Amino acid sequence: MNKTLIIGASGQIGKMATQQLLDSGQDVVALVRDKAKLSDIAQNRLHIIEGDLEQDFSHAFEGCDQVIFSAGSGGNTGADKTMLIDLWAACKAVDYAKNTDISHFVMVSSIGADDPAQGSDKMKPYLVAKHMADEHLIQSGVNYTILRPGSLINDVAKGRFQTTKPAKKEKMIITREDVASALTYTVGNPALNNTIFELFNGEKTLKDALA
Repeated sequence: MNKTLIIGASGQIGKMATQQLLDSGQDVVALVRDKAKLSDIAQNRLHIIEGDLEQDFSHAFEGCDQVIFSAGSGGNTGADKTMLIDLWAACKAVDYAKNTDISHFVMVSSIGADDPAQGSDKMKPYLVAKHMADEHLIQSGVNYTILRPGSLINDVAKGRFQTTKPAKKEKMIITREDVASALTYTVGNPALNNTIFELFNGEKTLKDALA
């Protein structure tokens, strides 16, 4: 039985992915700063570990086969936290994964991470952090899938996707619940090893969109 470590399991997307994996009968290790944030999820397959991403959190990887990194510093923090969480913690997670022979690492990145220079001045620190974390994962030798979702919205899941960037900016969106579904579909799926996808709501099923 696979055991998936979700880093950032108390965030909106991370929590949805945690519940989806549990509902499918999988074991989940949830790494969070405060376990109380998962108090509404009661499952015997859920193992909660408290940890600080700015410190050593290598212990969370013990016994896990695959990893989802969905942690983020949040939109209300400064560039310092962006560097510490979105870059440094992500890079540490990749190193821990390599040292513990994790079979698959799924990274939640962002559209624009491929070319941060094209981003706005406000977004550049975030995009640079995501870019460097993605590159560290690509070069690590760990099997990876990098998802770069569009602008996140809180609507009900559409269940339809596309990986081609829409022509209009207002269409470059995806629900958080759909991102969570993409994560749970992707993790442990060897057909998607060493691939990078941009992801938006569209017209295709997830299987067809990521084919």
